[in-house]
Amino acid sequence: MLLADYQKFVSRKRCGDYDAATILIDIHKALDLANLTNRQRQAIELVYFGELTQAEAGERMGITQKNVNETLDRSVEKIADIYYYWASHNEGYTIGGRNVG
Repeated sequence: MLLADYQKFVSRKRCGDYDAATILIDIHKALDLANLTNRQRQAIELVYFGELTQAEAGERMGITQKNVNETLDRSVEKIADIYYYWASHNEGYTIGGRNVG
């Protein structure tokens, strides 16, 4: 999952990797298009961008770790739907001539 590797893409972008920059742009575009709730977006920001554990994110959000996990699951489904749409319409980024986003 791209979100799990978010910090790796950020690091690669800082080293001048243009493919990583493109992937990050697509991730943020997908987040914008996924119609996430505020809670879903906050969970993603804390866990994937802020590198908190689900338990730590839950403490900040005032919910349990289980609720964070469920929130992330629903969020990832919505984001995946965007990528599936892009793939079926030849949108998103390509690697080695193969459309992956």
